[in-house]
Amino acid sequence: MMHSVKQGLRAAGCLAAVASSLAATSAAGAPPSPQRAQRVPATQQLAVLNHDTEAFRNPATGSGSAGEVNEVRPITGERTVLPVVGTTNTSGERWLEVLLPGRPDSHTGWIEAGAVSVAVTAWRIVVDLSTRQVTVFDNGKVTRAFLAVVGKPSTPTPTGRFFVEETVPLSPDSGGAPFALALSARSNALAEFDGGPGQVALHGIANIGGTPGTAVSHGCVRLATADIAWLGGHISSGVPVTITD
Repeated sequence: MMHSVKQGLRAAGCLAAVASSLAATSAAGAPPSPQRAQRVPATQQLAVLNHDTEAFRNPATGSGSAGEVNEVRPITGERTVLPVVGTTNTSGERWLEVLLPGRPDSHTGWIEAGAVSVAVTAWRIVVDLSTRQVTVFDNGKVTRAFLAVVGKPSTPTPTGRFFVEETVPLSPDSGGAPFALALSARSNALAEFDGGPGQVALHGIANIGGTPGTAVSHGCVRLATADIAWLGGHISSGVPVTITD
C-alpha cells in the first residue's frame, strides 16, 4: 500500500488484444497472451481542479456532500485530475459527475464545471486479475501488455473503476522502484497499511520481490522494473484504471 513518500514502498507491502508486435517483454519470459477481445473508449474526459472543491451526492449544492477534494495530491503535489463519467445542466449550471479518490471504492460525486479545467487523455489501463495481466490502451488500441503480481486471496486487489491519483518517482533503493502509480483504489482487506490509508498502486518488484503472473501481494499490482519504468514515463494523473476479476 502507498504511505509516506519518505518511507517509500517497503518490502513487506505495496501502494496496483495485445498489439501484433508487442515491444515489451515480461519478467517471466515471453510477452503475455492477448487479453479477451474488448473495446474501450478512445478518449476520457478529465476534470483538472482549479482549487479545493466540494463534491455533492447529486448535481445541486443542497444535495449533501460526497467529500472535499483537495486541489493537489498529498505525495507529489501534482494537480488533482478526476475522470468525468457524466454531465448535466441544472438551473443553468453545468455539473460534472467524477470519480473520487478514497473509500468507498469507485464512488462518484458531482462538482460544478466552473471549478475545473477540462482536459482529455487517450490512455487507459485495464488490470485483469484472472490472467494477472495489465493492458495499456492508447486511443482505444492496445499498446502494451504486462504480466503482474496481484493480491493474494487474503488481501485481494480490489475491483472496480479507478484512476491514477499521482505518479510517484521512487529512489533506486526504495521498494517498488522506480515508480508507483498511486490509484484511487483502497484495500477492502486492510483499513490502513504502514501508517497509510491502504492505498493501492501499480509499482515495481524492485527491493520487494515477486514473480509476475503470481498472486502474493498485499493488494497492489507489482510489475517488472522495465514495465513500471515504461508506465511511469507515459501515464499521468487522471488516467482511468479498470480492475476486473
